[in-house]
Amino acid sequence: MEQGDHQKQKRNGGGFRSEKECGDDENDVVGEMMGLIKTVGSYSEYRKTVKKECLSLVRRLQLLVPLLEEIRENDAVLMSASAFNSLVKLKSSLRLAKKLLKDCNCGSKIYLALESEAVMGRFHAVYDKLNQALNEMPYDELGISDEVKEQVELMHLQLRRARRRSETQDMELAMDLMVVFSTKKDDRNADIAILERLANKLELHTIADLKEEAKAVRELVKRRRQNIESLQQITNLLGKFRENAGINEALLVDGPVSKSLQRCPSSLIPHEFLCPITLEIMTDPVIVASGQTYERASIQKWLYSNRRTCPKTGQLLDHLSLAPNFALKNLIRQWCEQNHFELPRKDPLMLPPFGCSAEIIEEVSSLIEKLYSRRLDAQREAIVKIRMLSKENPDNRILIANSGGIPPLVQLLSYPNPGIQEQTVTALLNLSIDEVNKRLIAREGAIPAIIQILQNGTGEARENSAAALFSLSMLDENKELVGNLNGIPPLVELLRDGTIRGKKDAATALFNLSLNQANKSRAIKAGIIPALLQLLEDKNLGMVDEALSILRLLASHPEGRSEIGRLSFIETLVGIIRSGTPKNKECAAAVLLELGLNNSSFILAALQFGVYEHLVQLAKCGTSRAQRKANSLLQHMSKCEHIP
Repeated sequence: MEQGDHQKQKRNGGGFRSEKECGDDENDVVGEMMGLIKTVGSYSEYRKTVKKECLSLVRRLQLLVPLLEEIRENDAVLMSASAFNSLVKLKSSLRLAKKLLKDCNCGSKIYLALESEAVMGRFHAVYDKLNQALNEMPYDELGISDEVKEQVELMHLQLRRARRRSETQDMELAMDLMVVFSTKKDDRNADIAILERLANKLELHTIADLKEEAKAVRELVKRRRQNIESLQQITNLLGKFRENAGINEALLVDGPVSKSLQRCPSSLIPHEFLCPITLEIMTDPVIVASGQTYERASIQKWLYSNRRTCPKTGQLLDHLSLAPNFALKNLIRQWCEQNHFELPRKDPLMLPPFGCSAEIIEEVSSLIEKLYSRRLDAQREAIVKIRMLSKENPDNRILIANSGGIPPLVQLLSYPNPGIQEQTVTALLNLSIDEVNKRLIAREGAIPAIIQILQNGTGEARENSAAALFSLSMLDENKELVGNLNGIPPLVELLRDGTIRGKKDAATALFNLSLNQANKSRAIKAGIIPALLQLLEDKNLGMVDEALSILRLLASHPEGRSEIGRLSFIETLVGIIRSGTPKNKECAAAVLLELGLNNSSFILAALQFGVYEHLVQLAKCGTSRAQRKANSLLQHMSKCEHIP
């Protein structure tokens, strides 16, 4: 065959290629693939929410190395154009895998959590491409040994299983994101524990974590301009984490440069002279309980934002006292004199207040004394003022608790006066926003009394009792305690018969409590599912998404599936998939999928109500998560058609 004819045949995808051409092109392709696998194997860390999936994918990719090594060793074998094309397809799938794993290695943690369904869709797209490439791989033509072929077939089997597997969503994370991203306003403070829990799950604790996340978000903004709503949610949540950490946004920019360094370019300031928060030279260094040293103004700003951890180590501080570091201050002064460096002057008026003034301390002490008064009017006045002081100011919450205000407030919960009960439970709700106070309030025995008010109190007292149980149940031990003390039935009653605000408070509390497996059964027995059906049918309440999120949790329980699977409920889910909002459709499809994974009769019932065509439409035009759920449902339905 002439060289020109060979090149023509090669371009047309037929015939064989010469040994030289095969060796050159094949080695390039194989070498690049081995380099891709080596690169993804070098990634040291993956984001927590996708770590398991990433490590599984990397392990599977590494099973391809023996295959590639044998192909490279057999470079004398003539290779057809179709065989070469199969290697090119495999290379393409590895490039896709590398891009995905890189995003999971250094991408935005908030984005990966918010768009978990879309990210899983990318994993499945990689699985599909790898499967397709391996299906077309001509092992015999490439001279692959049986041993290596068996190893690759094992990897191929794992990919097919991974493609069929339906991932389980972190419902606690999903609900927390829903609460934080809600645009609806309330006259009460959002519970800071939600942000704390999200920060824990996303591993966004320290300044370094937040700086890295800010960098990833900026990259995301450059590459994903088409989804403005998601980007806005991501940047807003990053801002909330920053505010909660007491960090100025300027500290999150790339490569912060100390103004002091700019004024002293010829001298390098010793690292130990720089505040770990601002990275500027310290003028008033102080030592915190962890033993770390910070600039006084910087650490005061951190502590003033209701943080009780060391910014550098993350260690919980035993106390909030600041001890001057005189030794370091003298060393800094000596260094400045030797290097003719002028320390920057700090304007004390620009510093935020830290702690509480003597007037506030005296006022709180007087109010707590009045809580023990025998005069009802004095007690009522003290409770109202404590409620207002604890509503907005985190320092006041700490001060009131440290001054002994929680025990008398808990005692007053049982006072036989509806007005006193209402004001007291609301004051404790405000105080419970502080993480430490949650434990103190529960330890003093407040939960039984709060449940009593939830059952028998005034309308506002019942609502704020539900909100207080939600706040307290952020701690796992309190979830179990509320369930054991029979706190779930009155919450279900409020969900069914309360005001709109009461229903919302009850829904958030019940979702949080239902993260505990035993509480799911308690909620089902208390009649939560009919109450949730009412929320689904009454569109004016605007609580469809909240109801469906709770139903998704309950659908994982056998008793819940039995009740949710009634025909009227399945018909309602189908109706939401047909005509709900994009978010409604997404949540309804998730509930139906959870039901169908455990019992195919639910899928068959949904088919009777005409869900198929609506799922086809949802798979094309829904949100990314809705498309994933719709496609999974359609796959299950195709299997159900063969069930006798």
